[in-house]
Formats: sequence, C-alpha cells, structure tokens
Amino acid sequence: MAAQDVHTQATRGGAMAARRPGPGRVSLTRRGLLRTTLAAGAAGPLLSACGDQLYTTGELQIASPDAPVRWPVHPDTPMIESGLEPQPGSVLRLYNYADYLSPRVLKDFTQEYGVEISLATFNDTDEALTKIAAGGLHYDVYFPSYDQIGRMVAARLVLPLNHDYLPNIANCWPQFQDPWYDLGWQYSVPYTTYTTGIGWNTELVPDDIAALPNPYDALWDPAYRGRAAIIDDWHTAMAFPLLRHGIHDVNTGNAAALELLRHDLLALNETSEPRVTITMYNDLPAGQIGIAQMWSGDIVNAVYYLPKGTTPDVLRYWVPEDGSGLVDNDLMMVLSGGKNPVAAHYFLNYLLDEGVAQKNFGYTGYQPPQNAIKPQLLVADGYLPENLRTAAVLPRYFDTGARLLELPITVDGRWHEIWQEFKAGG
Repeated sequence: MAAQDVHTQATRGGAMAARRPGPGRVSLTRRGLLRTTLAAGAAGPLLSACGDQLYTTGELQIASPDAPVRWPVHPDTPMIESGLEPQPGSVLRLYNYADYLSPRVLKDFTQEYGVEISLATFNDTDEALTKIAAGGLHYDVYFPSYDQIGRMVAARLVLPLNHDYLPNIANCWPQFQDPWYDLGWQYSVPYTTYTTGIGWNTELVPDDIAALPNPYDALWDPAYRGRAAIIDDWHTAMAFPLLRHGIHDVNTGNAAALELLRHDLLALNETSEPRVTITMYNDLPAGQIGIAQMWSGDIVNAVYYLPKGTTPDVLRYWVPEDGSGLVDNDLMMVLSGGKNPVAAHYFLNYLLDEGVAQKNFGYTGYQPPQNAIKPQLLVADGYLPENLRTAAVLPRYFDTGARLLELPITVDGRWHEIWQEFKAGG
C-alpha cells in the first residue's frame, strides 16, 4: 500500500482499559522482509541493490551485543545547533507503522508546540526504506528497528541527534541510553519493546500450551492444522525452528543449523499448514485461528478485538520464563531529508516523557522501556489482564533473550532462499 499523508484528528486514546477500537480501525501492521528495488546509487553513492537487501558498497558492519558499534558522524549530515525552537505553524512529517502512535498524543503535541503533524504510514520496511532512500518525501521522523541503522547512517539518510534537546532519555531503561546497536545513542532513541511468543484462544485450543514440555512444538502439531498462524516476517518466523531445538543464535550462518531450520520450516506445511499473516491480533480473538506466533503488543491488542460478550480470559500468551525467547525493540530517528529537524527533536523528547509514554502505551499495546512503567505492575495498573501477565516485557530479557540482527550478505541470501521455498509451499 502506498504511503498516505493523514493529518491527525485524534478522537480516541488514553488508558488501555478505556479503549476499544471500532470496526474501522486500521490494522497494526509492523515489520516485514526488507527487500529493496533500488537501483545502484539511487539513494546516494554509498547505496546499492544487492540481492534482497539494501547494503553499502563497502563491508557490511553488523552491530551485536558482543560487538557494539559507534556509528560515524558524517560532515555532510551534521547535527542541528542547540538552543533552537520549533516554528509555530510548521509541519512535522512522521513515517510510521499504521496505528503505532496514539492520536491523542499527536494532538497534544500540536497543542503544546503549535506544530502541525502529518502522519504517513507504511506496511513494512522494504516499502519504507525504498521511499526514504528515493528522496522527495521529506519525512522528518522514522520508526525503524535497530537492524537498519548501519545502512541508513552509511547512506546519509539520518541525522545525528543533538542530545541537548533530549533530556527525557534519562527516563528510559539504562541499557537504552547507551545501546550496543548505537553506542552513545548518536542516531536513535528507543520507542517500544516487545517479545515474540505463542498466543492462543482457549475456545479453539483448550490445551495448556505453556505446560507442554516444549511449547514451540505446538506450532507443528497437526491437531491445529488450518487453525495456526506464523508472523509474515522472514527473520521472526524463521527464528522459531532454531529456538525449538535450543539454538539461541537466531542469526546463524552454520550450514547444519540452517538445514535443520529448513527442515522444520518446510515441515510446517505438512503438519499445521499455518497461515502466514500479520493480523493475529484480529484473527485470534475472532476465532479465525486458534494458535499463532505473536508479538507481545499484538496479544495485548487482541483483547480489544474480542467479539462482544467474550471476556479477555480466553486469550493466553507464552514466552520462555527464563528469558531465552525473542526480544527486540523499535526506535525513533530523525531523517536527513526532512525539513523540520528542530521540531523532530522536540517530538522525540516528547515521546520520551513519562506521562506521554504511558498514554501512548495505553493506545498501542507496545511497551516503552520507561523506568516509570513497572512491568510487574502492568496488571495492577490496568495495562494487562491477569491472563496476559506474560506479555509484560522485562528489562532482564534484553540481557538473556535472542535478538534479530542484520545478517552478512551471503548468510542473508541463504535465509531468504529457505523462506521463499517455504512460502512457495516447500
């Protein structure tokens, strides 16, 4: 779907317990396969199209918890000066996933700073980065995942942040104030966190998935044939066969591990034959599927898509209690092609405000890494029902969980070959 500019007209938001979306609510589409169709050099001299990914013409640098990266600051994309203020009446252009920002928060920002907001949406990051790199759209703020930073910095698509405008970063969990994927948070600030686990509807799947010896096996159970789903995101979906076998490296290039991954992924077509989709938050509560690989924010949103008269206790969510499952986070970045970088900095700082972050969490269901939001109190504070306590994202998960990293070019190609074989039916 092409990006569309939508000038915000906030009519809902606030606490999660008070929000139930109407039938016209836009789906919360998030992340997908980054495939670009850019011709070489379309976004500047450092970009080229290589296979299914957007890479720099030099060696691809990959950030990881074991190999933190401080990205360079380029003189042709300098940070803005300190002491500036947003121009009243100017327009701040945001580029984000649909329904991934509270309209109430956007309206409040406009009222406080006099800056109008134009929100454009994308379905996945292949669409987003293609449009950003092509130029001409002048978006100011982009909401990516951390595995895109290196390519965006190399291509001069983002501005380094002036920390003078961002004092609210102190409200975030410490590991996000100097993250391994962007040491010194030179280009990014954290937005939301999420785990990836298994959600199920007890009206269709009465079994206690969490009590199974290996809950990952449930997605391969032929008893759920035609009632299962996996996320239409190649890396996320393909991580589960590895985790199922206790392989924590979900970015592996090991030939034996990849063959095991291939075998198990193709076996899905013969066992549960899962739907490959991103609409679990709607399909699970509606009874169209019974069990699914899910992001934690989407199982929270699923509560508000339950049929009238159905109570939230029919929903369940499992992630490994030891914190070994998938855990990731999304970011906010200021784009170099934007025309309102000062207001963009103010907006990032605004989203990092404790009260604003809580209000935004109440709308999206995706938990920001804020010190003021206590994961152990999310049920008591009304963000989660008791039966979805497991959807809380704990800080310790980021010390023990599996992270989806950028892959070397050759390894990335092998993963994509397997994914396309699976999507073609094996």
